[in-house]
Amino acid sequence: MSLLQHTGPSTLYTEFAELPLPVSADFVGDDVARVTYSVRDHERNTVQSLTKTFSGGITSDHHTTSHDSSEVKAFATSPSKSRQAILREISNGTSTKRFVEIWAGAQIEASLDVTKYHDAFHTDNFTFSLSFSPSETSLLYTAEANINSDDNASDDPYPKFRYTPHFGEPSRAKKRSTIFLFRWTRSTAFTRAAKQDMSLVALSLAQPTQIPVLFGQATFATEDVIYASGHEHTKDGRLLGVKWCFNPTLHGTPLGAKISCDALKLTPSDRSCRSPRVLYNDSQTPTKLFWFSNPVGGPHASCVSLESRDLTTGANKVLVDTVMEPTPENDFPGLYPNYNMPSSPFLRCGDRIYIVLHSLWRSRATILFIDTESGAISDETKMRDGEPLYSWDLLATDDKTRFICSRSTPTTPSEVLLGYFDQHDNLNWKVLDQPTLSFAAENALRDLTASIIPIGARPPTETLVIQSKKASTRPGPKPICVTLPHGGPHVSSTTSFYPATAALALEGYTLSLPNYTGSVGFGEKYVQKLLGHCGTMDVQDVVESVNELIRLGISEHGRQVIQGGSHGGFLAAHLIGQYPTLFNAAVMRNPVTSAGELAASDIPDWAYAEFGLQFTPNSLMTPATFRKMFEASPIAHVDNIRAPVLLLIGEDDLRAVPAQGLRLYHALKGRERRVEMLWFKGETHPLDGVEAARVSWEAGRDWFKKLGQSPADCW
Repeated sequence: MSLLQHTGPSTLYTEFAELPLPVSADFVGDDVARVTYSVRDHERNTVQSLTKTFSGGITSDHHTTSHDSSEVKAFATSPSKSRQAILREISNGTSTKRFVEIWAGAQIEASLDVTKYHDAFHTDNFTFSLSFSPSETSLLYTAEANINSDDNASDDPYPKFRYTPHFGEPSRAKKRSTIFLFRWTRSTAFTRAAKQDMSLVALSLAQPTQIPVLFGQATFATEDVIYASGHEHTKDGRLLGVKWCFNPTLHGTPLGAKISCDALKLTPSDRSCRSPRVLYNDSQTPTKLFWFSNPVGGPHASCVSLESRDLTTGANKVLVDTVMEPTPENDFPGLYPNYNMPSSPFLRCGDRIYIVLHSLWRSRATILFIDTESGAISDETKMRDGEPLYSWDLLATDDKTRFICSRSTPTTPSEVLLGYFDQHDNLNWKVLDQPTLSFAAENALRDLTASIIPIGARPPTETLVIQSKKASTRPGPKPICVTLPHGGPHVSSTTSFYPATAALALEGYTLSLPNYTGSVGFGEKYVQKLLGHCGTMDVQDVVESVNELIRLGISEHGRQVIQGGSHGGFLAAHLIGQYPTLFNAAVMRNPVTSAGELAASDIPDWAYAEFGLQFTPNSLMTPATFRKMFEASPIAHVDNIRAPVLLLIGEDDLRAVPAQGLRLYHALKGRERRVEMLWFKGETHPLDGVEAARVSWEAGRDWFKKLGQSPADCW
């Protein structure tokens, strides 16, 4: 009989997971803001979008809600707020048609069927472009080049089958990112532009580079100059995976907006650069270019540099540099923002212009103002004693005096706020939108508390603890403590609201989310410190976090379980192997179990960097290299594992490929250990499909419910 038995759905998990999550925003008029939300629907097993439009600015609470069409893949508002661009894809079951549309108010100004010109639009964070020219008569966007786009192509079959690398997890179909330029002439009669008054061209380099470069993230500076990020193939013919990774080879490049373009590489070969943003003066002349920069190679996420270029003098400048370690005098840990800046990150206050970002600061995300001249940084949402543990997310600015954010805590779902400067240049806040919860859910969340606990023996390690007040104060044994180490390893667990953690805490568990050495938001020193010590230093940090909570009386020996995904799964496997009696049960989502067997991963360089080895295009898995990686991997400790293991595996994972989970599954089976595995067809690394996420959560809950109270060595 299977150890994993389903005990039914959780109404609280379903309600939390289906709450609208704010994901983007823009200003579509002087007093009109639009916020887009992602909404999960468990009944239909889909993710949908809805948009709320808030009018009246700071003086009104009026808003309207519309449910977005699945046909709309992306939209953008022009700088003047008078036009909107829409990328639309219409499928009828057997074929797909694509259109680029320009709307002026309620009237369509131009529309072109682009189906035959290219394949799917690119709308991901890494290559997405949607930028109006200053005259608002041209539009840049990114799409997948069609290898059969030439109507006069020969009968040569080889191009169809020739190997072309892809962008990795989860972008297997993205191989030929191409910038397209759509131009139209406005009708003097205010009617839709005629076909002969529209044109579409793909931008390409006049002088092809020796190493292929794929462009994306394009933005206009003037009518004939654009800035874009270029993704270079590696020397050995790869495109290293970009999702969650800040270190592939990317460079900022200006291009002339012609069919065949002249290009100038602006950034050095040892920096990975992305997210170009152009600052204009009051006369709409471009004055400065800003971008994010990380070192090429090494850890896949690290402290971000904010760099700029004076477009008059051509001088480059590092505006915010890497911070190795915070000091008592200046506790700023460095920049750890999202992959991209907002499409317009600028805010104006008096004679100052700021770039607004949210950035990790230890275990929280906070809003930063960065002076575009001096690089001076101010933390505008600094946490003060007694205040909730808010983590913040910047969604948009109006390029003037207002911006939109969301914030949440581990026990309060996301709300949307408008930040604005008043006539005295003071920053004010207005709540625009709050989630609607059932009485039962509201009452349940009041039972939860969250705190950040420093692990004094291993600074700067700290852990985020979420507890049920009722369960933690009940007489008898302490609640079972679930340790949830994050993946990466160079990310962080933050004080944001996550449906899965809130719902699990409401099952009566105490949750501990340790930010171990290697986590971002603590200074670059602690990112670099983990390299070469994966499987030891991070493992010891997690063990010490368990011991600290026991010392504090929050949890107790014999009532510990562990769950983690990716590198968190790597740590879970290590911990039950190196400390066989510490945890009663373990759940792992797409774990890394044998680092020497990651050749098929979309980031084969990851294991080299994390285990202190150099990766080059000539790197081979020699016996010596494999031995070092094997000894640092959980599989080396498989003989010691006693805790029952549940594996959750995505069949289409390109990052920690399914063979990693299978390796551990069969090794445990062969040793007659208790192990089960759920296999999710069509799912990738995060297992974030609606059904997959729900079933994964229920499986973890049921695994711990059945096995979490029995010591691992009692079988």
